[in-house]
Amino acid sequence: MNALKPETRSWLAETGFTVKDEALWFAALTHGSMGEKQDYERLEFLGDRVLGLSIADWLYAQSDAPEGKLAQRLNAIVSREMCATIARGIGLAPHIRISKQASSDGGRDSDNILGDVMEALLGAEFIDNGFVQARGMVHLLWRPALESGAGKAKHPKSALQEWAAGNQRRPPEYELVDRSGPDHAAKFTVRVKVHRVGEAVATAGSKQEAEKQAAREFMEKFG
Repeated sequence: MNALKPETRSWLAETGFTVKDEALWFAALTHGSMGEKQDYERLEFLGDRVLGLSIADWLYAQSDAPEGKLAQRLNAIVSREMCATIARGIGLAPHIRISKQASSDGGRDSDNILGDVMEALLGAEFIDNGFVQARGMVHLLWRPALESGAGKAKHPKSALQEWAAGNQRRPPEYELVDRSGPDHAAKFTVRVKVHRVGEAVATAGSKQEAEKQAAREFMEKFG
């Protein structure tokens, strides 16, 4: 019987989720390291689309910004890092079903795992209660990010690209210099350099985030 712990069921209800099919939510909180038939991956695939459509709909209704600006904000708000931030804000980590080994490797604080489980919960909400209610959960949990103007600022990589062009420099070059740790808690180190200007290095939980941080570091040093 795939039964949720009482404290997890209470936490889901207090957060705003409505649990009907308990096995669905059990799967949404189960990491692949548990070796069970059902884990969060399929629900995460679905929840990712629920989140994207919910945020796109919100942005379209709230702004007359052009497509490029809307896409920029959408990408920031539905990013893995933002999903992990939301997950930490609601206290998700203790409720993830994950093996002792994966947990000791840092799995409970991995942006990838937290973000994936957060999306899996949205997928479970969609299947159990329909899109309108799932969209309501997105509005509830992502409202601070939307109202804070997340994504309005120019992406660091775009800012660096424009800076290099404006200063008659070659385009920035990104290089993955190191990858360490297990797959579910990997760390990526990226170097960005602009010919005859300099370089900056950053480490993060994904290659994309490391590139973004390296671009930000470069702009702070040389911009």
